[in-house]
Amino acid sequence: MSETLSVPGLDGIPVQLRRSARARRMSLRVGRSDGRVTLTLPQGMSERQAGAFVRDQAAWVRRAVAAVPALRVVRVGGSVPLLGRDVPVVAGSGRAARHLGATIAVADDVQAGRRVQALLLSLARTHLAASVDRYAEAIGRRPAKLSLRDTRSRWGSCSSRGALMFSWRLVMAPPEVLDYVAAHEVAHLLHMDHSPRFWTAVERLVPDYAVHRAWLRTDGAALHAIDFTG
Repeated sequence: MSETLSVPGLDGIPVQLRRSARARRMSLRVGRSDGRVTLTLPQGMSERQAGAFVRDQAAWVRRAVAAVPALRVVRVGGSVPLLGRDVPVVAGSGRAARHLGATIAVADDVQAGRRVQALLLSLARTHLAASVDRYAEAIGRRPAKLSLRDTRSRWGSCSSRGALMFSWRLVMAPPEVLDYVAAHEVAHLLHMDHSPRFWTAVERLVPDYAVHRAWLRTDGAALHAIDFTG
């Protein structure tokens, strides 16, 4: 059962306590997409010690929570980012959402957000597969598999067997950012590390990759704050 700590000076922000037998010291984390504050602490450490630790970090916690992007709910009458541009979501007919170029049309009911999500998932697969194919051909390697997930901690990964995984939310980012992540993971087919030779391989594929990497750091959290559940 999770514990919640209320700490003076946090303006009512709750802190979730997570006890870990593997933890050797306390660590404090603020979720970049949901603003959830979690304190991991070793087994046996008291709430008094935990509270004192958080109080010392109160100013940082308040700043980090304030910087979390506001939740954005996808519904008819609103909009959703697609390849870096906000696309209006309008009322339509049929069971599936449709991308009509300038708009996304979807039935105006409680499933609207989920249907738009399904459309974006399909578009993400199309765009990421095309990018991966292009970069894989450039390096002369083929991935074993390509899958999509809704990951929070990483935008993509490459397994030791050459299976690539991407966050489908990349389809909401500018296309150059999506391309960079595809190139990054394809480069891992050559080098399964982040050594200088790996980054040299990425730079050969995407010479201005640093710009797109920076975009993910500054703006990527906003993509996770988009809610399709209605």
